Amino acid sequence: MKKLIAILTVVGLAGTGAMAQGFEIGARAGVNLSQVRGDGSGSDGGFWDSGETRTTGFTGGLYTRFGNKVFLQPEFIISQKGGTTTGLLGGERDFKQTYFDVPVLVGVKAGEVVRIQAGPVATFLINEDETFFQNIGLTEKEEGFRKAILGYQLGVGFDISKFRLDMRYEGNINDVFNIDYDNDQTRDQFAGKGNLWFLTLGYAF
Repeated sequence: MKKLIAILTVVGLAGTGAMAQGFEIGARAGVNLSQVRGDGSGSDGGFWDSGETRTTGFTGGLYTRFGNKVFLQPEFIISQKGGTTTGLLGGERDFKQTYFDVPVLVGVKAGEVVRIQAGPVATFLINEDETFFQNIGLTEKEEGFRKAILGYQLGVGFDISKFRLDMRYEGNINDVFNIDYDNDQTRDQFAGKGNLWFLTLGYAF
């Protein structure tokens, strides 16, 4: 947790020094398509879904923007993310979690409408799908999903009057699961990282 906060702080301070004057605050909401991918094979050779299945979820919250041509954009977002597993007793298992995301993006404007942005995102689990872990046989002693994940976002945005349209990709650096087994091979079988695409429409107050 301390490492996540430190990284976000350093990025924020670095971006502030490069910006011109300017401030904006607004809200945005939309939909995301998420999945978990990994090389792990699970208990029977097919834990993570090998197809292109993605879970649909809501994403939305507040953003702030400091700067004009070069800007810093911290955000405070609630987001649903999930995935699909296969091979457990011959069936599929879906799961969806609710996270609190804090992206800190640095961007540049290409003209008056188009902007490009990228940066780290700290993701904090606030609602865990316990049923999913009960179904795959994890005990109450296991933490299950990781409580805090470090990731990154990059994408393009369009500013039209006071409306803000964003299309982004998000990837994880940490595994979604935080399962502590004595056997490293067994733990590695469940290793998987989340990724998602999302589209949001925002409004600047």
